[in-house]
Amino acid sequence: MSREKIDGQLFSYTGPAFHYINEEERHFFAKEPAQFRVNLIGCGMIGMEHMRVATRVGRSAIHGVFDLNERSVKVAKEEFAKITDEDFKVYDSLEAACNDPEVDGILICTPNFTHLDVLKVAIKSGKHIFMEKPMATKLEDAYEITKMAKEYGAVLQIGLQYRYKSIYSEAIHEVLERKAVGEVKMINIMEHRIPFLDKVNQWNKFSKFSGGTLVEKCCHYFDLMNLFAQSRPVRVYANGSQSTNFRDFEFKGEKSDILDSAFVTVEYANGVRAGFNLCMFAPMFHEELLVCGDEGRVKAAEIEDFSENARLRTEMEVFCGQNRPSKTSQPSYPKLIEASGHNGATWFEHIAFADQMAGKKTNSATVEEGFWSVVVGCAAEESVKTGKIIDVAELLKSKGIEL
Repeated sequence: MSREKIDGQLFSYTGPAFHYINEEERHFFAKEPAQFRVNLIGCGMIGMEHMRVATRVGRSAIHGVFDLNERSVKVAKEEFAKITDEDFKVYDSLEAACNDPEVDGILICTPNFTHLDVLKVAIKSGKHIFMEKPMATKLEDAYEITKMAKEYGAVLQIGLQYRYKSIYSEAIHEVLERKAVGEVKMINIMEHRIPFLDKVNQWNKFSKFSGGTLVEKCCHYFDLMNLFAQSRPVRVYANGSQSTNFRDFEFKGEKSDILDSAFVTVEYANGVRAGFNLCMFAPMFHEELLVCGDEGRVKAAEIEDFSENARLRTEMEVFCGQNRPSKTSQPSYPKLIEASGHNGATWFEHIAFADQMAGKKTNSATVEEGFWSVVVGCAAEESVKTGKIIDVAELLKSKGIEL
């Protein structure tokens, strides 16, 4: 695989047009050696995305994998061969994968409910760790992870990569760095999308394994809400249901119980209010963010649908009235990065992980930020079940969590 260096980043190229010169003769297309070697724990859909992206970014090489599912390992081996000529190493135990002295970091991409148990093994290695979102399915587990992280001397990054999507990255710049809207007062986020996809043993169709839809899927958006609010949530109210998806779905004798639609309202300690609108039976992928401040408004949207009609895929508007210039734009990354996973967010997430391993500061999600995204999700799930407004402090106290 050859790469072109543009603005300090590595762009992957494949195909016969770039095979005209031997590796030792390359300069502009020279492949730089990886700075780090990492092991992949979990070879499911998201694990495969991380394997492909890490390899193509080139900062971290996949050294080996571990997964209890033989088919997942087989597929991973086939996919690995498509993107690199490196040896494919398969470990026979989690302990062996985590403690290999040739490895610098560990990518935990196993199902949600396994994260804490896998981390307990991985953290003994002292290696840098990336762990997929949500960091846990229960508040007690999430809190235990925060305590483990405080004593940990290496990197522990949480995979809340939506903050690296082009629309959100630009919105973060406008709202938090440029202060384009002044002081933030209100936040609204919407996600309309197709239903959950298939997973090994269909674990994402059951709340006891996923944490529930508002934890599993929506922690991304609650992380963004918390980030824009720059405050901690104090009250959460939600209503939702399993109105359409998987109502008759059973797997190994159990019926699916996950929400497919919800409205969530969050009140923050600094007075900011936020709302979230979820629909998981829409014939499209449509995300939208609105941040209103006392001096302006930012709107950002990303749309992918099945229509043949041409439309903008992304759009961002900064509207400031008479306060300062307003503008509209179409945030995006290069096509090959956008196509690499989650519209390019995973690419920049891996750059951030490599930067952190190299000792650089990044804006990637910390364990504390991962914890608060789970807090909002768990509070929202509890509100749907009880029909009550959830006081976050009381919820945490009921779980034995004292902050």
